[in-house]
Amino acid sequence: MTLDRGWRKSTYSGSTDSGTCVEVSLSRDALVRDSKATGSDVLVFSARAWRAFVKAVA
Repeated sequence: MTLDRGWRKSTYSGSTDSGTCVEVSLSRDALVRDSKATGSDVLVFSARAWRAFVKAVA
């Protein structure tokens, strides 16, 4: 499920691979994962929940 999706790294993660890094994949839903552990579990949000989250933190 997560392998065939495009992932974007957070701009707040910086340019190095050693920092705290978060990636998101947006489609019908939103998947969030740790970019240093791409084979690990992901958080899954509905599109509506993701929009509410982004609005709340922006």
